[in-house]
Amino acid sequence: MRRRAALALPALLLARPAAAVEWRGTPAQGTLLIGQGAQGARITLDGQPVRVSPEGFFVLGFGRDHGPQAVLSVNGVARSIAVARREWDVQHITGLPPAQVTPDAAALERIRLERERLNAVRGVDSSRVDFAGGLAWPARGRISGVFGSQRVLNGQPRQPHFGLDVAGPVGTPILAAAAGKVTLAADFHFFGKLIVLDHGHGVNTLYAHLSAMDVREGDEVRQGGRLGAMGATGRVTGPHLHFSLGWYRLWLDPQPLLAA
Repeated sequence: MRRRAALALPALLLARPAAAVEWRGTPAQGTLLIGQGAQGARITLDGQPVRVSPEGFFVLGFGRDHGPQAVLSVNGVARSIAVARREWDVQHITGLPPAQVTPDAAALERIRLERERLNAVRGVDSSRVDFAGGLAWPARGRISGVFGSQRVLNGQPRQPHFGLDVAGPVGTPILAAAAGKVTLAADFHFFGKLIVLDHGHGVNTLYAHLSAMDVREGDEVRQGGRLGAMGATGRVTGPHLHFSLGWYRLWLDPQPLLAA
């Protein structure tokens, strides 16, 4: 695989010079940090091993509800790092028919099976380093939904919104945010037609509610390559792309990594 140029990253020095690592961005709830400069290093985050490429690339992820501190260890040297808190939009909606709040038994079984299938591909831990090139916008349009927001329907808290929604006309081209391998191309109850790409080290992106899919599982795609077209499949109120970023099975906010 082609070696990538070094990233211009602010440095974080741990307890010893030998344990220096660098990353782009600030540790905060819901964020993915891309790092470099750890050739041969042994890294853990909150006790979990972090894959490091031969070139020294690695990633760190902090979930939507991560606490105010994380423990980063490099070559056995550990220290606590601050994780910035973020505010999330919570909407309360009442008076909805029960069928819109709780799916029937058949739908629940389908959802369970689809969740297992999605979790399997999101758990892929490949040696690819496509993530190191950053993310490009997968579609252009109006931002209609942001990561971390949550709805409370008839008093029942729903799962937070783990993606970025971009609204536009049906047929709008959907492009790969980064080079990668197609690990899932299917039609799901909630997501409709969706595609998942593996970018290496557990980093994955998901593209949902498509009207058409132009790739198949196992395909290799380049950054900016066409994946399909925007649509309104699955559970939606209008045509848009639901775009998600994951680090293994942890959902993260893609927007900070996208160009303004």
